[in-house]
Amino acid sequence: MHSSQSQERPNILLITVDQMRFDCLSIAGHPIVETPNLDELARNGVRFSRAYSATPTCVPARAAIFTGQSQRTHGRVGYQDRVPWNYERTLPGELARAGYHTQCVGKMHVYPARSLMGFHNVVLHDGYLHHNRNNHSIPMREHYDQVDDYVPWLRERVPGADLIDLGLDCNASTVARPWHLPEMLHPTNWTVTQSIDFLRRRDPGKPFFLWMSFVRPHPPFDPPQAYLDLYEEAEIPEPPVGDWAEKEDVSQAGLSPVTGRGIVPKRRLRKAMAAYYALITHLDHQIGRFLQALHEYGELNNTVIVFTSDHGELLGDHHLFRKSLPYEGSAHVPFIVNDPGNRLGLKRGLVADQLVELRDIMPSLLEAAGAPVPDTVEGQSIWGLASAEQGGKEGAVAWRSHLHGEHAQGLQSSHWVTDGKEKFIWYSQTGEEQFFDLEHDSEELHNAIRDEPYQERINHWRSVLVRELEGREEGYTDGRKLIAGRQPKAVLSHIRV
Repeated sequence: MHSSQSQERPNILLITVDQMRFDCLSIAGHPIVETPNLDELARNGVRFSRAYSATPTCVPARAAIFTGQSQRTHGRVGYQDRVPWNYERTLPGELARAGYHTQCVGKMHVYPARSLMGFHNVVLHDGYLHHNRNNHSIPMREHYDQVDDYVPWLRERVPGADLIDLGLDCNASTVARPWHLPEMLHPTNWTVTQSIDFLRRRDPGKPFFLWMSFVRPHPPFDPPQAYLDLYEEAEIPEPPVGDWAEKEDVSQAGLSPVTGRGIVPKRRLRKAMAAYYALITHLDHQIGRFLQALHEYGELNNTVIVFTSDHGELLGDHHLFRKSLPYEGSAHVPFIVNDPGNRLGLKRGLVADQLVELRDIMPSLLEAAGAPVPDTVEGQSIWGLASAEQGGKEGAVAWRSHLHGEHAQGLQSSHWVTDGKEKFIWYSQTGEEQFFDLEHDSEELHNAIRDEPYQERINHWRSVLVRELEGREEGYTDGRKLIAGRQPKAVLSHIRV
């Protein structure tokens, strides 16, 4: 059954990738990465150039998407597995309540892993999660074979196959090698294959909400050889290294395959960067494959599309890797909206510079679906910023002035505030502060925290952070100043029930 644009409510397609940097789009000016399908979505849609993940790791980022809440409210201010997800109001739940057929394919990263979170069905592949694989986990409440749909599918085609066959850890940001099986068996292809199958199986009498959630370009860096070939001989720019970054690697942390920091041997780093970019182009082509299938089913012009990532990948910036830290490579994400049927009146080709965050996805998609937005939601709908009437007009839509981000992570626990033009960072355990003028120093090469011309702005942002942290259970402030050394928590107490 084919839908037409006259259908009262549009389908909703949310595409998320895992660990993709904000700058890895051709249309954003990246000198190496090729993303033709995402470029086309942006060229005929709207790209938000200042989109952030306020708590940039997998679990808290997904909590923001599911609930539309800030990290202070959804309670996940760091990364911690096996904390139950008991949110009453969720994006898929509200869309299901509004009459949508809801489906997730790919990564959810909730607990218990099989929680539907409001979806009618989930075809699950969270990737390699250590807490589901390690037999010494106590208690062993979920066996890995019970919480993954990709591996049983793969083993039907390749008996005995496993996620560790390549010898790459799921957090190996500096080691890469090509995928060893036919491309159609890659997890990225599987996600699209299962999503296309949903188009066949869906209820034709309802609009659908499909969350197509990819694990890549999160490690392991294992692109199909054809995609790695695109970048093997390319002149890949070296990562930026700020004047504040560690210049020596005394402990030789950079030699570890799962390092978060350090000086990595140049050949290894270049290979990892090439593989990371190759995974993104592979994703892009598979997204194009799904969009083609959506068109063949007659649904493309009746579907509102949002594309983003849960967080970025530092990829050697400042000799840092992976995510969680407050720097642009980690916290700044791509964010594209597209409406082929022009239901929402988007200003096609607009690059919007307002500060958006993952919590804004839920109210935006509910508004597009004509569904009520629960009072629990703290994000804002983005459509006014993207519309042909209002989009691009400064002050036309009331919007947030800044974003508070954070991540609990031992000695690296940090809080930051930004308006997309300036950024103030406070490391809560050491008291170290940093300030970056992003308009003139987009790569965060110079820490201007002691520069006289910026002192007024630094004092302003410090006071903003004090206000954001007032009343927090960790005791980060007394309302007048920031207090270093207070014990950070990955999960706030109000959701530990």
